[in-house]
Amino acid sequence: MSRQLTIVMAQMNPIVGDLRGNADRIIDLARQAIADFQADVVVFPEMCLTGYPPEDVLLRPGLYPQVQAALDSLCAAHLPVALVVGYPMMDSLDERFNMAAWIENGQMKAAYMKQFLPNYGPFDEKRYFSPGDQACVVDYKGVRFGLLICEDIWKPTAVARTVEAGAEVLLNMNASPFHAEKHEDRLQVVRRRVAEFARPVIYVNQVGGQDELVFDGSSFAMDAEGEVLVQAPAFESGLTPVRMLRQGGNVALLPGAHAPVPHDEERLYGALVTGVRDFIDKNGITAGIVLGLSGGIDSALTLAVAVDALGPARCEAVMMPYHYTAQASIEDARLQAERLGVAFSTLPIEAGFKGMTQLLTPRLASVEGVTAENLQARLRGVALMAIANATGKLVLATSNKSEIAVGYATLYGDMIGGFAPLKDVLKTQVYALARWRNRETEVIPQRVIERPPSAELRPDQVDQDSLPDYAVLDRIIQGYVVEQKTPAQLVEAGLDPAAVRQAIRLINAHEYKRRQAPPGVRVTPRSFGRDRRYPITSRYEEPV
Repeated sequence: MSRQLTIVMAQMNPIVGDLRGNADRIIDLARQAIADFQADVVVFPEMCLTGYPPEDVLLRPGLYPQVQAALDSLCAAHLPVALVVGYPMMDSLDERFNMAAWIENGQMKAAYMKQFLPNYGPFDEKRYFSPGDQACVVDYKGVRFGLLICEDIWKPTAVARTVEAGAEVLLNMNASPFHAEKHEDRLQVVRRRVAEFARPVIYVNQVGGQDELVFDGSSFAMDAEGEVLVQAPAFESGLTPVRMLRQGGNVALLPGAHAPVPHDEERLYGALVTGVRDFIDKNGITAGIVLGLSGGIDSALTLAVAVDALGPARCEAVMMPYHYTAQASIEDARLQAERLGVAFSTLPIEAGFKGMTQLLTPRLASVEGVTAENLQARLRGVALMAIANATGKLVLATSNKSEIAVGYATLYGDMIGGFAPLKDVLKTQVYALARWRNRETEVIPQRVIERPPSAELRPDQVDQDSLPDYAVLDRIIQGYVVEQKTPAQLVEAGLDPAAVRQAIRLINAHEYKRRQAPPGVRVTPRSFGRDRRYPITSRYEEPV
């Protein structure tokens, strides 16, 4: 005798702290899963009731009555389907746990405590939670489902306990943040567990942006042989069914929908768009964004991302020329704004510069050199913030990771803003993304991509006057910051010792700037801020 069940993977985009809204989203998605797929079980992401990560909201005692009220509302809905839902719980001893609930027939039939708590990179779960140590297996419609939460699948111990308790199918709920190689890492880990325990895994991941983190979804179902039979889309909310067949003593997954997995620039660009869209929308910034469009590559890519995230009507670009601004920059900025259909204005800063020079004359004999260069950048920042104040828009900063790493950005100038889409994107990647975005329609003028990068703050200035070539600099940043290599290892890899020495000196000297930089989309395993936490005051050195 055979029987088929349908497990629906619900890629949900929760809002942190919106417990009532998140509960309503869960109910709506469950009803849709019933209507569209005749679902038997709907599996949601980790901590979907609160959103993830809620950070120190978890330390507020008032959170937990709201969590209980949200769970009660899910039970009160009496949906004709089993729900697997993530939430936090605080017990009578004030210990907190990262939980999964199995809700069936209007009741919580089972609850599971996450066993392994990640405490690296962007994760701080040991700050908030105590670990569980018990398996949770639910017998439903003749199939024994084992519950696991995120990091549990990365450790064989939790899986072993669950299989020993009789699990035939593993349901793994996740809030797994994106970085460029993360999907391949997940597949590799889950295949390892499948090879060890010969159990199919249904892996359900959160989708959407939460401050600096982006969750790509990319949920999947893997059979007991390690083959991905169902693949959900990346960066899209929605439902993906997994059909399961019970035949005698065997449970088998059936092939289903297989969304394409984006790679390289497509994947990175999708993360940036998702991060910008959700930061703006979840924070209720209905007016949209404004940015300084300089005619350079960074602001050009930032504007393209913003338009793809929010639409042209919610984006504004402002060109703020001075004596050193090339005519080509003015022309290219206007051309890109026209191509993208965004509001565009030109605000020359000469009058402001003269006014500030007069203001400073009693104190400074002259305003020149770096002082004059930074004053130009800061005047532009002041203008953008004034527009933001008057319109309710958010200023997007346009600096990239290479510049932020070595301090090649002006504090309170081009670093100003509420969000920095390119904060974790190296300069060489900026060029690659611009070319990728132009692959079908040239929205970024080709001259912007081809011209040598310049801050245009003094005559004939180019970035490489002050920095190593970006192809070299980015290798140093990738090795030293992301991969944690020593300077000696970078030199052994063929990099110029003088360039390594210069770059590392600049990286170490500019932590104070990075502490004051706006948040931005995290797209690497080691971003500035959440992942790399270095002291501002430090004399630690490593020899080159």
